Amino acid sequence: MANDPLEKQHQREREQERERLRELEAKDLEVEAKRGPRPLEGFAGGHSSWTSKQDDEAASEVHARDAQDAWAASEEQVARLSPDEDDTK
Repeated sequence: MANDPLEKQHQREREQERERLRELEAKDLEVEAKRGPRPLEGFAGGHSSWTSKQDDEAASEVHARDAQDAWAASEEQVARLSPDEDDTK
């Protein structure tokens, strides 16, 4: 069966794939060995019409009550977890 041309081709393709995966793993290890900031893939140097002003406007609408909501949730949690006044006497 080792003399079968189709089997030889499949074996050669498997070896090529293993070599390709080894090269990719070596590249991954090389990148991981380097610490530091990395650019976002696909966005580095890309042009966008989105402005920081649009971010600020959206954030002011979406997150306008975040602080109040978080404070209220914290007060509810404290009240729920605190012992009742009657239990402490």
